Amino acid sequence: MSAEEKDEQREAAHHTHKETTGRQRLLAGLWPPRISRAQLIVALLLFGLGLGLAIQVNSTSDKGALRGARQEDLVRILDELDDRTQRLEEEKQRLVAQRSELESSSDQAEEARKQTLEKERQLGVLAGTVGAQGPGITLTINDPQGAVEADRLLDTIQELRAAGAEAIQINDVRVVANTYFSEVDGGIQIDGKKIAAPYSFKVIGKPQDLEPALNIPGGVVQTLEKEQATAVVQRLEKIVVNALRPAKRPDYARSSSQ
Repeated sequence: MSAEEKDEQREAAHHTHKETTGRQRLLAGLWPPRISRAQLIVALLLFGLGLGLAIQVNSTSDKGALRGARQEDLVRILDELDDRTQRLEEEKQRLVAQRSELESSSDQAEEARKQTLEKERQLGVLAGTVGAQGPGITLTINDPQGAVEADRLLDTIQELRAAGAEAIQINDVRVVANTYFSEVDGGIQIDGKKIAAPYSFKVIGKPQDLEPALNIPGGVVQTLEKEQATAVVQRLEKIVVNALRPAKRPDYARSSSQ
């Protein structure tokens, strides 16, 4: 072998040694990975954030009470909520108007007396000590199987009150704020007075609000039908609520103005 061939072999071996050393240095730089403390904290925070977002998405995708409702049912529920908001706004405007009348009236004492009498009449209706009449609905619940329980009648009262009912009578019992329901053999008691099916409701209020409140999806009417009972709702221009509660005078409480 000539000297020239030996020089070429040495040069090739040196070149190969340099390439192998470069690859080793590259691998050594990549593995094992060197993670600083700051990078580890950032990674843990990102993992926690991703986990939280996944849980939130999963919870919001669960079936809700209205998930399977039809479009027309959702529209009806939305209309009922709008009606409730409107009633609250009308009540606010009425109170503001009363305040303005008191502030602007030349005879404030007479105006205050008129408003006091009106308030007394309204409280009498709410307390059940005076009769009432006006537009509203009747609700007749037939229960041939005896499946309707006291809590179902209470749910019905709550739905009607939420829809703006101002006076309610069930059979011959006036329903007021402290009315309670209980179950006894062969029927249901309202404030200790036994009533039996069919349960006849007389409700004074805005019929356009009261009837849809009972017929909403999953509402009173559908629930009663599942219990083998029937509910018939009828709108009327004049409802008379004539069952009265005795007016009780408090034994100890007195007006703070005395």
